[in-house]
Amino acid sequence: MSRFIDEHRGRFGVEPICQTLGVSASAHYHRATGERSARVLEDERLLERIEAVHAANYSCYGYRRTWLALKREGIGVGRDRVKRLMRAHGIQGAKRRGKPWRTTISDPTAVRRPDLVQRKFTAERPDQLWVADFTYLRCWEGLVFFAFVIDVYSRRVVGWQFASHMRTDLVLDALRMALSQRRHGADVQLVHHSDAGSQPGLNWSSQQCVGDGHYGWPARAARGPVLPGLGG
Repeated sequence: MSRFIDEHRGRFGVEPICQTLGVSASAHYHRATGERSARVLEDERLLERIEAVHAANYSCYGYRRTWLALKREGIGVGRDRVKRLMRAHGIQGAKRRGKPWRTTISDPTAVRRPDLVQRKFTAERPDQLWVADFTYLRCWEGLVFFAFVIDVYSRRVVGWQFASHMRTDLVLDALRMALSQRRHGADVQLVHHSDAGSQPGLNWSSQQCVGDGHYGWPARAARGPVLPGLGG
């Protein structure tokens, strides 16, 4: 690198070349004279810690997280300095690939049933109002999708299911589990609520009354996030 700088210094100048390459101009001058400054030696020691932090975190950390990790270790260093050293030595963090998954897919053609809840997510007793949601979690093996049903009164998850796909069976299994565990003597009428959306193979009403242990699937249905804090 020093040879490259020396060959082009007459045309561009040392400082602009070093800035473009992400190296220190003072380090180049000291290298050319055979001397190494305290700054260069400090950079080398810091680079060792940066590489150790990067490796310990599965090469996922970018310069911001690496800088925070160094601060937690008690190493006082500027964020821009960490960024410069990582860039100069080709140390990169993991990058997000592709677009985020959409778990709520609105269906404008769906027949809207009456909104029995009117955004009032309260209940006077258990098994009076259930709300459904659908989300996912990224892990090392890929994406895991979760469907769950929550009793509004108790805030208890009464039905759930997870799978590696977003097919209809996932959300139906969560609802079937909730119905199978419904306590004896519960009110005849139960409202099951979810926001308007669609799943491959299923597109049913967001409002549904379930009565006396017997249930049937309406012609159209939906699912999505309905409570604050529940991602979909």
